[in-house]
Amino acid sequence: MNEGQVAVTPLVGLGRRRNRLNQSIIQLLASAKDEVFICTPYFNFPPSIAKEVKKALRRGVKVHIVIGDKTANDFYIAPEEPFKTIGGLPYLYELNLRRFAKANEAHIASRKLSIHLWKHENHSFHLKGIWVDKRYMLITGNNLNPRAWKLDLENAILIRDDYHHLTTKFEAEIDNILQHTQLICTYKQIEKPEHYPEKVQRLVTMH
Repeated sequence: MNEGQVAVTPLVGLGRRRNRLNQSIIQLLASAKDEVFICTPYFNFPPSIAKEVKKALRRGVKVHIVIGDKTANDFYIAPEEPFKTIGGLPYLYELNLRRFAKANEAHIASRKLSIHLWKHENHSFHLKGIWVDKRYMLITGNNLNPRAWKLDLENAILIRDDYHHLTTKFEAEIDNILQHTQLICTYKQIEKPEHYPEKVQRLVTMH
């Protein structure tokens, strides 16, 4: 690849074994030296992704995670609406996030880990992708959750930009994404389960 080029690689994956997309995601995270930027609508990483995020933080890589606020989740049901079991999912994802933030409070305090909660009016959040060192960009429909990892047919485009032709556009896109986010400075900012609606509390205590 010469200085005037950007490499674009299509990827596809299905199932647990020999899944090229899953393998590429793990390799991408493992290769990070400076910075990782992850967008996911559901905070429910597969163990292998969670492990690589943890290892990246230990290496001193700065990790940014953008996730939709529970009210921006497709499955969210407002407290005044009739409750259905599926409406508990956004709360379960938020519980996952709270546990993760609590376990990584030191990284949050040192700004090595930045968690951004996205919320904009009544819009839902369904953005997903990974950017590493402003050199690699993975544009994908993969939700980075166990279902996508094990069951769904997923595809992606991996962009390799060794000579930073897309850096300006990348940074503008990041600014656009972060425009409607709140930075989590401590896990205590994330709502406790005892403040959830009663039916949700009963549901989440079963998990």
